[in-house]
Amino acid sequence: MNPIHTETLHSIDAVKRLKGIVKKTPLTYHAALSQKYNCRVYLKREDLQITRSYKLRGAYNMISGLSKKQLEKGIVCASAGNHAQGFAYSCNLLGVKGIVFMPESTPGQKVNQTKMFGRDQVRIVLKGNTFDDCAAGAKIYAKAHHFIFIPPFDDLRIIEGQGTVAVELLEQLSAIDFLFVPVGGGGLAAGIGAHFSTESPHTKIIGAEPEGAPSMKKALAEGMPVILEHIDGFVDGAAVRRVGDITFPICRQVLEDMITIPEGKICSVILKLYNEDAIVTEPAGALSVAALDHYAAAIEGKTVVCIISGSNNDMERMQEIKERSLLYEGLKHYFLIRFAQKPGALKEFVNKVLGPEDDIIRFEFMKKNIREFGPALIGIELKNKNDYDTLLLKMDRFHLDYTLINQDDALFGYLV
Repeated sequence: MNPIHTETLHSIDAVKRLKGIVKKTPLTYHAALSQKYNCRVYLKREDLQITRSYKLRGAYNMISGLSKKQLEKGIVCASAGNHAQGFAYSCNLLGVKGIVFMPESTPGQKVNQTKMFGRDQVRIVLKGNTFDDCAAGAKIYAKAHHFIFIPPFDDLRIIEGQGTVAVELLEQLSAIDFLFVPVGGGGLAAGIGAHFSTESPHTKIIGAEPEGAPSMKKALAEGMPVILEHIDGFVDGAAVRRVGDITFPICRQVLEDMITIPEGKICSVILKLYNEDAIVTEPAGALSVAALDHYAAAIEGKTVVCIISGSNNDMERMQEIKERSLLYEGLKHYFLIRFAQKPGALKEFVNKVLGPEDDIIRFEFMKKNIREFGPALIGIELKNKNDYDTLLLKMDRFHLDYTLINQDDALFGYLV
């Protein structure tokens, strides 16, 4: 795969095309994170962009550069949500008809936002379970109908548009030691990295992607983009099976490191930012802040920037986000307990096994015909994760026959 020279990318020119179209999003100092990591942490708030994501930058940069003849043919895109909204907003602004392909699993909030931004200029087609399935369908449609395909990340014009985030950053803060960037297909990281490689080469750019979709990390290890057989689509803004052919060689040149973050940790960061700062982030938007723990020692005394890439989070997902956070933090545990067939077995469990601050948040007999006995699915929430060992000791002391469902992915998915 031939390397792409980063100096051939012109994000400064893209700034001119985007003037008056996108917001120059704020760069805010975060006192609590700065104190926690003993450094200076700033958040680049792309969650406050017009479409609540940086994706508008790349979409408009590419679409506005197409010829009138190309636009008349029609344009189509594939997106898990944020690119779709940037695409739709651009279509409405430019008076161009477009078709948006979105995965069937796309949160309803993102579908509705896309309709709102596109108004009568866009039509939405839900196809496939993942972004990659959706993208394949969009490309087939575009080829069959001679439409121009507007990719979410793998095009130089898209990358240049995303790179305008970097131009703004260096206008807002000239000296940056570490820059943490969320990575999905690699468009944002490639655009930012290309600009920093010439304008601020000392800045270390750290990419962060979800543990359940490590497409860039795998590609860097293999030396080429590879297709992941299975991915966890929870971090929908960054869950792709394969990174781009154009973005990959750029990211390989500009990224200092590529780390993966557990989905549960991402959820904990989402809740913390919301509860303590009133910042609403989608899962991909929290990746950069979630990555700070991995570099806690290295960033001491340094100037650090985290890209908050988007805030398109469906509030209906908050229960799942809380659940994943509690499981990750070791505060929620599910057991399948086979109670002894004797009177008072359940009462003994409640009174003698559970601690005074342990809460039963789910209780369901799995054997419906004898309600006092048989296996029960029990969810327990702890106040302190250190109480878990005590809970297990008590369960063993009272000779309970139990299975911890958290550690069995197949059983957990089936029962919980």
